[in-house]
Amino acid sequence: MKYDFTSILDRRGMDAIAVDGIGHKIWGNEPAAPKEGFDAIPMWVADMNFATCPAVPAAVMERTKHPLYGYFQPRDEYYQSIINWQTKRNGFTGLKRDYIGYENGVHGCVTSAIQTLSAPGDRILLHSPTYVGFRADVEGLGRTSVYSPLKRDETGVWRMDYEDMDRKLKKYHIHLAIFCSPHNPTGRVWERWELEKAMEVYEANQCLVISDEIWADITYTQHTPTLMVNDWAKEHTVAIYAPSKTFNLAGLIGSYHIIYNAYLRDRVKAWGDATHYNEMNVLSMHALIGAYSDEGQAWTDELLQVLEGNCRYAYEHIRDHYPGVFAAMPQGTYMLFLDLTDYCKRTGRTLDEVIKAGWDVGVGWQDGRAFHGPCHIRMNMASPLSRIQEAFDRLDQYVFQK
Repeated sequence: MKYDFTSILDRRGMDAIAVDGIGHKIWGNEPAAPKEGFDAIPMWVADMNFATCPAVPAAVMERTKHPLYGYFQPRDEYYQSIINWQTKRNGFTGLKRDYIGYENGVHGCVTSAIQTLSAPGDRILLHSPTYVGFRADVEGLGRTSVYSPLKRDETGVWRMDYEDMDRKLKKYHIHLAIFCSPHNPTGRVWERWELEKAMEVYEANQCLVISDEIWADITYTQHTPTLMVNDWAKEHTVAIYAPSKTFNLAGLIGSYHIIYNAYLRDRVKAWGDATHYNEMNVLSMHALIGAYSDEGQAWTDELLQVLEGNCRYAYEHIRDHYPGVFAAMPQGTYMLFLDLTDYCKRTGRTLDEVIKAGWDVGVGWQDGRAFHGPCHIRMNMASPLSRIQEAFDRLDQYVFQK
């Protein structure tokens, strides 16, 4: 490969929650520090232990050479980079600059959309398992989360329950849903027919959609943007994207929405503008331009090969060596969602005991209960393969020896 996905980078003391947060209390779900003799392998926070694409720091450093960083307007190149990227990688059609708006993170846009497209006390539909941050977004604004459970089919693939979605939309008079595509934490990349059926349910219930597509570039099968499903979806969806997952840029802050419908766009933008929180960082802008370059395209193609290989290694290892532990092979994201229900029943061990056993030997995985996985663990595969293998060697020897 042209790019380096094998070097183990020391992130200690470099402001990384994934590493320096272990053994401390920041969010409340940090892994405990490992026992003496074990180093920590971070497998909890959803960022990567790979250096970003070289085009990103090159673009940022080129801008920093100019010693003025005052007020600015986004460059035309910023918007054109997004249009080019989304058209080429995700199949967008008819995407215009007017449809794109800057956001200070996906959560910022989710909360702006909730504020403007619902009222206090409203119920909002989500799927479970669910990304842990959505509940805080919904309930922190005085709304109530209603969950429609995903179900595993006979082959172990997570599927939406359309009848349950329809029933709950009707029962609770819900007119706003948060949709995760690709889905975190299950790793599903929804097929077009699945999206079409979901949009039929939302349309039948006059339910607007907030579509979190931050993982859209990290897929091992074709991702279909929610906005591109059909004409109804295009006019009733607030879609949110960012280069942060793809290029490991969460610390730079910078996401964007794509909203085709002028009314929805004006409402969401008005809230962000009114609160004055939604101001772009000039270096974040240049980071996106570097990321969404030709080199960024080539780097991402190599990244996907590495991540898919890591996920497959972990999936097959779990399948072949840990009886009673289920994990689906992700179709997207670099997270595995382990179901230990059968394992805990068979062995008599509790989920807490298993999680702690991993933490003790430096496997910094994450309690899945916050994601509505009652006996689940979430694991991050975005590290050099040698570190993934070391983590599973430790799990073999110290955790799943029963």
